[in-house]
Amino acid sequence: MSHTATHPAPAVLSATSNAELAALILRVSMGVLFLAHAWLKISVFTPAGTAAFFESIGFPGPLAYVVIAAEVFGGIALILGTWTRWVSLALIPILLGSIYAPHGAAGFIFSNQGGGWEFPAFWAVALAVQALLGDGSYALKRNTA
Repeated sequence: MSHTATHPAPAVLSATSNAELAALILRVSMGVLFLAHAWLKISVFTPAGTAAFFESIGFPGPLAYVVIAAEVFGGIALILGTWTRWVSLALIPILLGSIYAPHGAAGFIFSNQGGGWEFPAFWAVALAVQALLGDGSYALKRNTA
């Protein structure tokens, strides 16, 4: 006797497409990563130390505070699903800046001394994908356009 078990999706997921769930997972994971990066700059390197590092690689020191704020508020916005497309696009220059300096000089592979540009490049592409996908499921400010 052949027995095929069918398990219906939970009601909360049954009306949600895979693309909507994928956008949600991508959005929240990138938001968490941005918060982790900001926390590193705040708690380990300190904002003043981050500003000094920015100056050492040729960027204006005050730009560090802008980047920290963008990572915090952008991370929160992504997690909550508010202005997802615009936030994703706005965060891409931060990753491109990190490729320009300091990661670009370290080569491609991220495990190279100084961390290569592999990870920031992938993250920038993931942000572009998020901008194309939109909010996904469970967004606070859902944009269906």
